[in-house]
Amino acid sequence: MHENSSKGPSLMLDVAIVGAGPYGLSIAAHLKNSGMSFRIFGRPMDSWVAHMPKGMLLKSDGFASDIYDPDARLTLERFCAERGIEYSHTQIPVRLDTFSSYGLAFRQRIVPELEEKMVVALDEAPGGFSLRLDDGQSVAARRVVLAVGITHFEHMPEDLAHLPAELLSHSYRHHDLEKFRGREVVVLGGGSSAIDMAILLHESGARVQLVARQKALKFHGAPETRTRSLWERIRKPQSGIGPGLKTKLYADAPNLFRLLPEQTRLDIVRRTLGPAGGWFTKDKLMKNVPLVLGCTTERAEARDGKVHLHLRWTDGKQQEIVADHVIAATGYKVNMERLKFLNPAIRSRVKTLQGSPVLSSNFESSVPNLHFVGIAAATSFGPVMRFAFGAGFTARKLAQSMHKSATKSPATLPASRVVTAAK
Repeated sequence: MHENSSKGPSLMLDVAIVGAGPYGLSIAAHLKNSGMSFRIFGRPMDSWVAHMPKGMLLKSDGFASDIYDPDARLTLERFCAERGIEYSHTQIPVRLDTFSSYGLAFRQRIVPELEEKMVVALDEAPGGFSLRLDDGQSVAARRVVLAVGITHFEHMPEDLAHLPAELLSHSYRHHDLEKFRGREVVVLGGGSSAIDMAILLHESGARVQLVARQKALKFHGAPETRTRSLWERIRKPQSGIGPGLKTKLYADAPNLFRLLPEQTRLDIVRRTLGPAGGWFTKDKLMKNVPLVLGCTTERAEARDGKVHLHLRWTDGKQQEIVADHVIAATGYKVNMERLKFLNPAIRSRVKTLQGSPVLSSNFESSVPNLHFVGIAAATSFGPVMRFAFGAGFTARKLAQSMHKSATKSPATLPASRVVTAAK
């Protein structure tokens, strides 16, 4: 076990990582390679293991769904080969259970140092930060990386928030949909989460409808099986987040994206890769799920143990839908106030742009040595930060900058005392 496991304050680490999804694990693997002292806390792959619906397929291509270590010792392709799982760079969608198992294997093999403890408080302290864990232990670190992903940021429309929990929930709250068998369920939303949820609810035996503001749902195009010409590859190159020259730039040059004017960045993040289902979901949805499109929720009422949704169209048409439960697959919005474990004094000092932290070129916020990655970094580094593919750039960039800084002023605790995994 860790030498420093008492419940009193620990010696000063170089880095504490909060979160153990693709970003947290990738960053830990790179810091470990650099020899820096670090500890990483969280439930491994929690959003994927516990908060995505069983049976889901990832929109990301296989080649863009790696978790990253400097030597590429465990890519998704290699993991699938070891387990006898069918794999393709682009032609075969990655199953949720495959990706979750891959992440857990990456943790066991590459980042065994991960401590499955939750950070319940983060405060500033002399020389850095103090983290309090759910077991009462205190940890001191010069730098903290918040790799919390979508956790804390689920977005619920205000006109529904008054409904009781037994009638309304966010899609983030559901992994096993069997409990909805035989029940009337409405899914709100027009993106991939809503489309996936509606299909999987139908397959689980629920009577489901999908309600969306969009007049028509969008789906990504199926991957081409033919060999494209050189000109086609130049004109519309493939990237880790989709095809196209602009998308290629967003995927491969986050540092350049950060230099764009503020409003331009906001517009690009809002428009790029908007709500759309995976190419493999279109037929299943259209054949099996009734769609109510082009409308908004005017009001919602709880009555006699059911939800009464009152819908309105722009032409004045109205409709009421009655359901046993409403699932809001309405996405995620970054908001510093949702990070309750952060001391309010720290939250108030984090400069934000539309709720997201404003970050330097090394992901540092306006609070020195406090770094944000993943979806919280999208307004600074672009839409690639909403995808696992962005973890590679993030881990490399952070490890390089932190190692350079640590070399100038090393922390008290040597790395060898920190990266010994608990047995």
